[in-house]
Amino acid sequence: MDARSLRTYLSGDQPEETAMAQNPSAEIIPPSPKPADPRGKIVEALLELLAHRRWNDIGLADIAARADISLAELRGLFPSKGAILAGFLRQVDLEVLDHDVKDMAQEPARERLFDVLMRRFEALAPHREALRAVRDGLRTDPMGAAALNQVAVSSMQWMLAAAGIPESGPLGLARAQGLLLVLARVFDTFLNDPDEGLARTMKALDEELRRAEKVARVADDVGRITAPFRDVFDRVLGRGKSGRDDDTAAAA
Repeated sequence: MDARSLRTYLSGDQPEETAMAQNPSAEIIPPSPKPADPRGKIVEALLELLAHRRWNDIGLADIAARADISLAELRGLFPSKGAILAGFLRQVDLEVLDHDVKDMAQEPARERLFDVLMRRFEALAPHREALRAVRDGLRTDPMGAAALNQVAVSSMQWMLAAAGIPESGPLGLARAQGLLLVLARVFDTFLNDPDEGLARTMKALDEELRRAEKVARVADDVGRITAPFRDVFDRVLGRGKSGRDDDTAAAA
């Protein structure tokens, strides 16, 4: 170790501090900022275009130009315009899920869902004109609407999970599809709600959730009433409980 290094070591100076002491005019170059997420930039470009143009009038080249990227870059990140829209819904999911809902744990399921879905509408509110263009465009694009429905159902499963309601399996999928129907019934009210606090949207959502709750109760009652008949039917077809017990015993 040479004399300079030894003095630095004994004094505890850092290399940058030593350099500044030797050359006060020297500046420490800060690290380069992380590059912006290109996916977010593309989603934003689509939303900006939708605020002024119709869904069917926007092409992939338009989106690439607005995002200031090449078509090759766009293709590498998203396979289609619908996938970019799905990316936007994922951003909304993340924004909603980022909130802590532990303080609502003791509330009824309907209240928890109301809270989660209103946060979703609040996240969507700045993009209402773009969403209006999407709604109008998909009315004449059944294939696009079907594809978006699959993405939206997945989003609803995340919303159910955020509200502490089981979302997995066939029953969870049915709940998610039903919840999407609730949102669809409120959507027009949301798009035309003049109140910054979304008062009309809140009222419409509360009414739809109460209606859905009643339907769910009726379905549960019907399920309980018909359970004995379904059990007999299953036994006739060899799908009864005894068959399951035998399978369990055999597996043991």
